[in-house]
Amino acid sequence: MKDFDQIISLWQGQPKGDQLSVDEVLKQVKKGISGISEKLLWNITITVITLCAMLAVMLFFVFQSVVTYLGIGILVITILLYALMMIRDYRLISKQDITINPADYLQGLKEYQKTRAKIYGWMYYTYVLLISTGLLLYFFEVLQSASAIFKAIIYSIYGVLVLFTTFFVRERFVKTEQEKLNRIIEKLVKLQGQFD
Repeated sequence: MKDFDQIISLWQGQPKGDQLSVDEVLKQVKKGISGISEKLLWNITITVITLCAMLAVMLFFVFQSVVTYLGIGILVITILLYALMMIRDYRLISKQDITINPADYLQGLKEYQKTRAKIYGWMYYTYVLLISTGLLLYFFEVLQSASAIFKAIIYSIYGVLVLFTTFFVRERFVKTEQEKLNRIIEKLVKLQGQFD
């Protein structure tokens, strides 16, 4: 009988699997999603302000060349499409409530993660190409009377800025956002596993 008691005490002394507190996970998930939603909302606001500024330039300034209007038009359309994609992402991530249907919420979060990865993949390069094309067409007339040195300086600064944002800022931003989403998804998967 003594051996049986020892087996029971050993069995009970085994460490239990990491059990997550539902309330704690929900708080962390809501906080993480709220941070992502807030960042998206700020990005949407800045993008809409930029779009309005571009429209104001297009409507209230008179340019001699059709090329300049074409450049501004490309900028406006590109910025508008980007704003619409961010609004869709914001609605997707902030509208769902985790407490109503956790499985659907988790699936929606995974879908959001895939969509964002795709957007920051090849679509980002398309966005940069269109913005660059629009700005180059705009600069064609605006910098027409500038000296060759000034043009070289402006184009060089713009080129460095595009390269910096494409290969440094974008990479860090994508990595940070993906890590946040991965942590949230891992917690939800682990919590879901506790109930299966």
